[in-house]
Amino acid sequence: MIPYERRQQLLHVLEDNEFMAIEQLLRAVEGASESTVRRDLKALADEGLITLLRGGASKVRDIGTTPDTKVDSKLILNVEAKDRIARYAASLVKDGEVIYLDAGTTPLKMTRYLHDKSITIVTTNVLIFQELAGTKAECIIVGGCVNVEMGSVVGDLTVSTLEGMFFDRAFIGITGIAPKSGFSTPDLKESRKKSVVKENSKYSYILADSSKVGITSMCKVFELDEITLITEKEEGIPKECSKYLIAK
Repeated sequence: MIPYERRQQLLHVLEDNEFMAIEQLLRAVEGASESTVRRDLKALADEGLITLLRGGASKVRDIGTTPDTKVDSKLILNVEAKDRIARYAASLVKDGEVIYLDAGTTPLKMTRYLHDKSITIVTTNVLIFQELAGTKAECIIVGGCVNVEMGSVVGDLTVSTLEGMFFDRAFIGITGIAPKSGFSTPDLKESRKKSVVKENSKYSYILADSSKVGITSMCKVFELDEITLITEKEEGIPKECSKYLIAK
């Protein structure tokens, strides 16, 4: 089992438990040594996803306000929900369209469901290269400053380039969804980029799994009634969010 799979499994078993002893975690990850599991737990703790305690670990609970999580950690969170959202979002795309894929793991996951479509993809997601093998799509990577931790291209060059580009559909990642803060992100440069993309798109969508609901980050990007949300379940969506699609 690769580290990605082990850490995903550890997060899964910690999700419904206030505390798990190291012996319980070892049983949950078959074939892994104690030293390997401890390394995985340390890596998850360094990313702020769990809390290491004497003799075991506990899952970090959301407290309502959050910075963004590093992209390599996002890849192992809420995988099933993200995949469902990505597959549904890709089904909206038609041959011949020009689409924008934002930074973030859910827009990234869309790529695997777009392989057979003759489209143009414009993106600021630096991880997209690993998903392009065998695709019919033409891909344009927008230039700018690379935020390595977030896997995103941002900055003045990015914005000025996007201001001159127009899209049939834009698929945008987000950090938080809450009534007062709307759709929010922790980074001013990300916020500006997302706003420009929406203005230049015929149809725009926020891709966010239900774990983002109730989270507030520093920068409001859109009001909740301003853009269509694609998520995996209706339960918990704020009443202010009047436009949403549930991924089948």
